[in-house]
Amino acid sequence: MLLNMRDLLAVARANRFAVPAYNISSSMLLKGALEAAEEARAPVIIAIHPDELAFVGTAFVTMALEEAVQATVPVVVHLDHGSSVKQVMGAIRAGFTSVMIDASELPLDENIAACREVTALAHAVNVSVEGELGTIGELDEEAEAGAEEVIFVKPEEVKQFVDATEVDTLAVAIGTSHGLYPKDMKPEIRLDLLKDISAKVDIPFVLHGGSGNPDAEIAQAVALGICKINISADMKNAFYQKAREVLTNPILREPSSIYPACIDAMKVVCRQKFDLFSTTGKADLY
Repeated sequence: MLLNMRDLLAVARANRFAVPAYNISSSMLLKGALEAAEEARAPVIIAIHPDELAFVGTAFVTMALEEAVQATVPVVVHLDHGSSVKQVMGAIRAGFTSVMIDASELPLDENIAACREVTALAHAVNVSVEGELGTIGELDEEAEAGAEEVIFVKPEEVKQFVDATEVDTLAVAIGTSHGLYPKDMKPEIRLDLLKDISAKVDIPFVLHGGSGNPDAEIAQAVALGICKINISADMKNAFYQKAREVLTNPILREPSSIYPACIDAMKVVCRQKFDLFSTTGKADLY
């Protein structure tokens, strides 16, 4: 069941749950995410970053869309962190049902202008739009692009931004980072800040950098209005740690011998996220 983000998150917001957005860059990761969603009867977002899209190509998007249409659970195919109008329009032409325009490192007026232009174009063809305020950190060289410094969202800018751009969802910087946290670093979500901005606008919020944060904080964030949580490092780490283990057997060479155990390891993480975000079983609400 293929949806756009606006329709998917309207149900999530009304029923106080969040939908994981798994960053997908291979057919094996796609298989794992969709199988886990089907097993959990959970809606899911297939997110593809521009770097991932450059690697897999638009033919992969066509495959993801076909899988989404055939799925018995709601699926959004979403461009993650689009950096320009040209990039976003390419994603729309490829069939993405949702796009993000990330102009968060620009001055506020330029961020608003970029998002307003994208929403005007995307909404004309029923594609939903995500914007971002503040900046998300970056923890390691394998992480999706982020900023060297986390700049927290400013509550006084939220309503101005949403009213001016008409974005469908808004990613808010409240202390998370892309990648895996080092053992000596304790992540902390500014729940007080989230509570403040949640009172200002009626829009689903997005949490980027959802891997590695304490479960209790994530659960509280969902209760306070976070409706989409981006997961990449946790899920991929499980997949490739298992791959390293499987490949200690020097005889194995067939993908059908190597990848099933990796997909199963990934699905354990996906199922845990569905449970944590209260997404399990929510497909039946659509």
